[in-house]
Amino acid sequence: MSGRPAPAPLLIACALGIEQFALRRGGRTTPGGPVTVLRTGMGPAAAERSVTRVLADPALHGAAVLATGFCAGLASGMHPGDLVVAEETRDPRGSVPCVGTELLVKELVCTVPGRTVHTGPLTGSDHVVRGHERSDLLATGAIAVDMESAATLLSAVRTAERPVAAVRVVVDAPEHELVRIGTVRGGISAFRVLRSVLPAFYEWHRSLLLPRR
Repeated sequence: MSGRPAPAPLLIACALGIEQFALRRGGRTTPGGPVTVLRTGMGPAAAERSVTRVLADPALHGAAVLATGFCAGLASGMHPGDLVVAEETRDPRGSVPCVGTELLVKELVCTVPGRTVHTGPLTGSDHVVRGHERSDLLATGAIAVDMESAATLLSAVRTAERPVAAVRVVVDAPEHELVRIGTVRGGISAFRVLRSVLPAFYEWHRSLLLPRR
């Protein structure tokens, strides 16, 4: 007996069609187990509904859940295409600690060389954050904000105990606000980074099988 856990599914959740398109290489089996890429729809309510529904499928029993897609950076000096690895996600309903943050940072540095990786709390919002709202959220200790990660992870851990994580790509930041994703250089840069991150996600998933010391 090796004590090695059996392969478990991985659910990668994103909100937008353009995010799902960037992750189109997903949806296969890796050494960690089968992979499903779920498009939840925009906003926390849509994310909660979609994730709760999909995790009710017996085929996804025990699945690890990773929320990904684009986000807004909150700190000065962040740039489109930077990566955010959440140490926890939070919204008014509570916070969820993430698993394997250090490994994700290490793998992303190798997978997307030259890109800055930020770590810290990732906060949730029910609307697109602009202007002074950024500084208000930064004052809470959060480093980035998006609309779905907090709801995704909270829904995931409410259905069962499971490993969860969130990795987001900065699409706009205080000095680089976008009007529409994909129409300017920042959006294109973020898309290219998101398109490259799957190997790091798969390595995180595989690491969950390693025996704990």
